[in-house]
Amino acid sequence: MADKHSKIPLSNLHGDKAHHKVSLNSASSATDTQQTASLDPPHSAANIPDGQYSIQFTINRTPCNLNVTPNMILLDVLRHQLDLTGTKKGCDHGQCGACTIHVNGQPINSCLSLAIAHDGDEITTVEGLEQNGKLHPLQQAFLEHDAYQCGYCTSGQMMMALSVINDADIAEDDAAVKEAMSGNICRCGAYKNILSAIQSARKEMKQA
Repeated sequence: MADKHSKIPLSNLHGDKAHHKVSLNSASSATDTQQTASLDPPHSAANIPDGQYSIQFTINRTPCNLNVTPNMILLDVLRHQLDLTGTKKGCDHGQCGACTIHVNGQPINSCLSLAIAHDGDEITTVEGLEQNGKLHPLQQAFLEHDAYQCGYCTSGQMMMALSVINDADIAEDDAAVKEAMSGNICRCGAYKNILSAIQSARKEMKQA
């Protein structure tokens, strides 16, 4: 079993790179509308380009300042400005759950949310689950229960699953978990394994 798992790429448990580190000090240059993210103090009004606005938020426990246009989608900012590519773009209509992240502890579809609306918020993506080089119990459980298949939906599944586990209003039985996870689609059909991983992680988190 150990040999099997040692050969599995951990890309979607961390992001697109197994040891992905996010640099918030470098400017993106992929498109004309991409903005600079940094750990520096907020930009002064004189330095903000026309049509852009300076916002601040915390991303995976790290303060971040950047300029955005009013129409920039949070998912695109995460992936293209901050290089946090673990969060996936699936349907782009809020119907598949692949882009699920946490904002102030609550799950949202980042493909439906404007970045400018998150000034002052605390944002967590799949890259923020791991701490001090150790996988979160959910990440470990997804590995052990083969709950990823192609892996494209995995980050969204885990972010939603963590919210389900932490929500005292959602019962712990399998039927309740299935209902709560119904907005996250797995095109590979790994729902049984995903459920097993969630329930296993729940037990592990209670013991921690």
